[in-house]
Amino acid sequence: MLQAYGVTEKGRVRLTNEDYFAIDEELRLCVVADGMGGHNAGEVAARMAVDAAVDFIAGFHDFQRADNARTWPFGFDPSLSETGNQLRTAIHLANMQILETAVSSDGYAGMGTTVVAAMIEGTRLSVGHVGDSRLYLVANNRIRQLTHDDSWMASVLADDADADPAILRHHPMRNVLTNAVGARPRTDVHLVEERLTGGELLLLSTDGVHDVLDERRLERLLAENDHVAEIAAKIVRAALSRGSRDNCTAVVARYLPD
Repeated sequence: MLQAYGVTEKGRVRLTNEDYFAIDEELRLCVVADGMGGHNAGEVAARMAVDAAVDFIAGFHDFQRADNARTWPFGFDPSLSETGNQLRTAIHLANMQILETAVSSDGYAGMGTTVVAAMIEGTRLSVGHVGDSRLYLVANNRIRQLTHDDSWMASVLADDADADPAILRHHPMRNVLTNAVGARPRTDVHLVEERLTGGELLLLSTDGVHDVLDERRLERLLAENDHVAEIAAKIVRAALSRGSRDNCTAVVARYLPD
């Protein structure tokens, strides 16, 4: 069983909210996206990515019965579970749809989005992600980031063991994405899978949240024994109170064995 709730706020600086999320507790699915692009194109890209993911997974079994070859138009990765392959396929489909829309109108040219999607099948958690939206897992009162950022700063830290994160946090390139949904014909979709035992908390967040709230602060907020709706609201309020200048989105989910 999955109990989940999400909160998104435009924030005090941005004119529009280009974050978007969806939750389907029956499918045990949560998806968060953070769009980018001129005018309202970022909002359009984020909504398209989330809707494409939810629609594909919701209709997965119908697609499979109709034509198995069409079920995996981007191939099947045997190292992943079927659920992991569903997420991978859904994000690739979203990438295609956003690219097609971007070339259809000058107002949508160059739009793209991050995405992080989590789905639980049985006791297996599958996470697909592109960009710098994150998923944190809290188990045994300890928080771990399961995703990795597709950003300039993350690339520098990965390539240079001597790089100082404190200095890089002030670099003007720190949040530049190196990978996004809709940025090129074939995006790099990252997948991670883990077994759950029960009682774990998931946090899916956009950078408006985790850029200003470090893991220690997030761990404290998630450790408060509240309903997931209250935790999500507290996380977004905390991000805004710490001066976040971006849209802020937090989806909090608690996994309970059936």
